[in-house]
Amino acid sequence: MFKPLELFVGLRYIRAKRRNQFISFISFSSMAGIALGVTALITVLSVMNGFITELRERILGMASHITVSGYEGELKDWRNVAGQILKLHPRIVGIAPYIKAEGMLTFGQEVSGTIIRGVLPSDETQVSNVWEKMLQGQLSDLQPGAYNIILGKGLARALGVVMGEKVTLVTPQAMTTPAGILPRLKRFTVVGVFEVGHNDYDTAMSFIHIDDAAKLFRMNDNVTGIRLKLDDLFQAPWVRQDLSRTLPGLYWLSDWTLQHANFFRAVNIEKRMMFFILMLIVAVAAFNIMASLVMVVTDKQADIAILRTLGAKPRSIMLIFLIQGAVIGVIGNVLGAIGGVALALNVDIVVPFIENLFGVDFMPADVYYISDFPSELHGDDVIQITVVAFLLSLLFTIYPAWRGARTQPAEALRYE
Repeated sequence: MFKPLELFVGLRYIRAKRRNQFISFISFSSMAGIALGVTALITVLSVMNGFITELRERILGMASHITVSGYEGELKDWRNVAGQILKLHPRIVGIAPYIKAEGMLTFGQEVSGTIIRGVLPSDETQVSNVWEKMLQGQLSDLQPGAYNIILGKGLARALGVVMGEKVTLVTPQAMTTPAGILPRLKRFTVVGVFEVGHNDYDTAMSFIHIDDAAKLFRMNDNVTGIRLKLDDLFQAPWVRQDLSRTLPGLYWLSDWTLQHANFFRAVNIEKRMMFFILMLIVAVAAFNIMASLVMVVTDKQADIAILRTLGAKPRSIMLIFLIQGAVIGVIGNVLGAIGGVALALNVDIVVPFIENLFGVDFMPADVYYISDFPSELHGDDVIQITVVAFLLSLLFTIYPAWRGARTQPAEALRYE
């Protein structure tokens, strides 16, 4: 009796009486639909966030946060440039030179193209995690003058080589001999195999010592560029802009957001489209709210007429049904948010349980590079989903509430 009239009547209409249990069933099914849609949205977006993070870590485990290279393809006096960069920005925590080239590796009858990266093993560990992904050997096995090479797992499998065997590297640079112009060839000993879990690197990348690369590609003391690692990879675009303004000289600066822009843009577009597709579940449930409230308005014509006769204004009648729809939306949102958060935080337990229960493997390790379901719950996603779901439920409540407010007492009570 101490509740406002609109709130009291709105909450009362949610509870079913014997003669209108079907209407109440539709209300509860709408509530369950919203809860199911919100749960699915939170879970799916969390899993997508996990995949994005996993792919980003695997890509950036080999790629650099920022790359500084020369305009002519070679960076001269790179040690002096590296010293200047370290002084210019405090966010730089690692720096390493590299030489990048393309070539072909041959072993027996097998031939495979490769991207060659000449590195300093002691510095490379500061900017990449390839040393953590070694299946055989270690990065320090690359010694100057030894002409050793480390291959990706897919590349080694394509060539059919194992540890200790020798492969021939064919470079695109030619040399003039009495027999004519011939490609430059050099035999390397396989001293390691790595696997980062990304097909582009595992099937095409190979590492050699930077001194061997400089001799092979006749770069003297020059390098292709310098790779930088930051304490926060998401600051890479701003750090790159700062360096482009403050670093003296002409250099080409790039960061990971530019190097892999199309890939991450496609992933983000896919995430947004998934959000809109799954939001249709919530929209259908919200539409059921409108259907149930239309039937409630029709069923409560006499009650509305009596309230209007007792002095209730159209605004109060409209508010009664808005409260009813809002309560359904709030309860559905709360249940969905609880279920979604709980499921997103326990995907690593729920998915194996379902796989064991039905004897299936959703992502076999021999087919997919990521064989599990990583999940990363973002609070802003939860807030966005629940807000949009509540607004949809409120939006679909407006029409039946407006229709109830337009009820004329005389017309409603004529046949009572």
